[in-house]
Amino acid sequence: CETGTLVNALLYHCGDTLSGIGGVARPGIVHRLDKDTSGVMVAAKTDEAHQGLSALFATHDIERTYIALTRGTPKALNGRIETQIGRSLHDRKKMAVLKHGGRLAVTDYVVQKTFGQATKANGAPLASRIACTLHTGRTHQIRVHMASVGAPLLGDPVYGSGAAAIPVRTILDELNFTRQALHAAILGLVHPVTGKHLRFETLPPPDMEALETQLAALD
Repeated sequence: CETGTLVNALLYHCGDTLSGIGGVARPGIVHRLDKDTSGVMVAAKTDEAHQGLSALFATHDIERTYIALTRGTPKALNGRIETQIGRSLHDRKKMAVLKHGGRLAVTDYVVQKTFGQATKANGAPLASRIACTLHTGRTHQIRVHMASVGAPLLGDPVYGSGAAAIPVRTILDELNFTRQALHAAILGLVHPVTGKHLRFETLPPPDMEALETQLAALD
């Protein structure tokens, strides 16, 4: 639903058949995406499905892969980021990688494409397209993890510290791209009632496609 809320769209499509576990404010809603993150979500039509889906998310028995467009690229083109994530000690509105406390967060990533070459000596790419697979579901996990390895998400108003290279900044400004470049591309699960394996995949929305097209032109 482009102009209303997800709840409004669900109510319009499903009427009063949605699971009531989430209450009036969140009927059928099993999990969340960060504000301004696009992509696949799952909603429950019955309380039985809602309870089963919630259990799958709690035990991380869900396939979840996101596409991120980042500033620069990590030193390793693929790997696992395993840290503790909790509230930042310096800004309680932000999450951060912590040495002590927090909760375990695990993300696998693969750099799928790189864009442009920096003029400085190391010749590092100006931007990257990275597939991130979640093994836990911490708040802002991918945004925090990619920033921690030196590849913050383009357009991220919270964790995108440091300026992108001038050609990348120019593209972001021209497209008026002001959200984190993050898209939930794949969601797979075993239906908790039927036992059927389900896998949903969706392409990035037009704004991210336009950003990637412009970044590709830097090569």
